[in-house]
Amino acid sequence: MLKIFIVSIFFSSLAECYEYDKGPVSHPARCPGLYCGRQKLPDGNWSSCGACPRGYRRGKDFDSECMLCHDSPQFYDWMYLSFMALVALVMHWFCIDTAAKRRSFCKEVLILHLSALVEITAASIMTLLLVEPRGEFSIRSCKAEHLSDWYTLFHNPNPNYEETLHCTQEAVFPLYTMVFIFFALCVVIMLAIRPWLAGRFLPKQGKMSIYAALYFFPILALIQAVLGGLIYYSFPYIVIILSVLSNAAHFAFKLNQSMKSLIVTTFTDVRNVVILLGHWALHAYGIIAITQLQQPVFHGSLIALVPLPAAFYILTARFTDPRKLHTD
Repeated sequence: MLKIFIVSIFFSSLAECYEYDKGPVSHPARCPGLYCGRQKLPDGNWSSCGACPRGYRRGKDFDSECMLCHDSPQFYDWMYLSFMALVALVMHWFCIDTAAKRRSFCKEVLILHLSALVEITAASIMTLLLVEPRGEFSIRSCKAEHLSDWYTLFHNPNPNYEETLHCTQEAVFPLYTMVFIFFALCVVIMLAIRPWLAGRFLPKQGKMSIYAALYFFPILALIQAVLGGLIYYSFPYIVIILSVLSNAAHFAFKLNQSMKSLIVTTFTDVRNVVILLGHWALHAYGIIAITQLQQPVFHGSLIALVPLPAAFYILTARFTDPRKLHTD
C-alpha cells in the first residue's frame, strides 16, 4: 500500500508539472517544453502555445513570450560559417585537381581553381546580403546555447500524453538555414561561370569537376540537415584531425620515403609547397577555432606547432618503411 501511495503521489506531481493554459490567453502564460511560445495577437491577447516565428525565440523569463532575436554571431559562429565555406572550396579544389590528373600546376588548372575561389567568395557575400538584416554585411541571430537548439524537432512536448505541441523552429536562426542558402548559391554561380571556363581551358577534365560538385553539394546539404549541430560543436577538432591525416597521406603517396627526398620534393616543387602550406593553414585554423584566442599570447604561440605533424612524419618515415622490416 505504501508503494502504491508513493507512485500515485509521483504521477500526480507529474500531472501538475504539465498544467498550462490552453488556447489564447490575456498574458504570455508559460508553455510546456523548451521551445513553445506565445505570440502577441492584434486584439492584445496572446496566442496558444506553438512554434515561434522565424527570427524569434522564447524568452528566458518565467513567461513564454516569443521575443525577436537581437544577438550577433560570436567569433566561434563566424568560424563555423567560414568552415562550411572552406569545406565547399576544398572539395572544389580536390575535384578539379583529381579530374585534371596533373602532377604540376598549369595555367588551365589554376584558372579553374581561381574560378572555384571566386564562386565561393561570391556565394558567401550574397548569403550575407540575403539574411536579415538584408543588404548589410551583418547578421541578426539567435544565440546557440545547447545542442538541442539544433534539433528542436525532437523536443516537441506532449503534456499529459494528450496532444503533441508542434514547436519545431530554427532556434539557432539563421546559422542552420543560411548554410543551405550558401550551398544553393554555390551551385547556381558555378553553373553560370564554370562550364564556359571548363569548355575553353579543360574541355574533357573540366566538366568532370562540375559533375562532381553536383554530387557533393547535395551530400553536404544532407550532412548539414542531419548533423548540423554536431558539426557546430566539433568542427575545430574535425579540422585538426583531417589536416593531420591528409598531411600524412600526402607524404605517404611519395615513392621515395627517405628523409632527404621528402625534404627536397616538398620544398622544391611548387605544387607540394602549396599543398603543405594549405595543410598548415587548416591546422592553424583548427587551433584558432578551439582556443578562440581568448589568451592571445599563449594561444597564438600554439600556432608555432603547426609544422610539427609534417616534421614528425619526415623524421620517422624511415622507421616505418615496410622494406626495412625484418621477420626473423
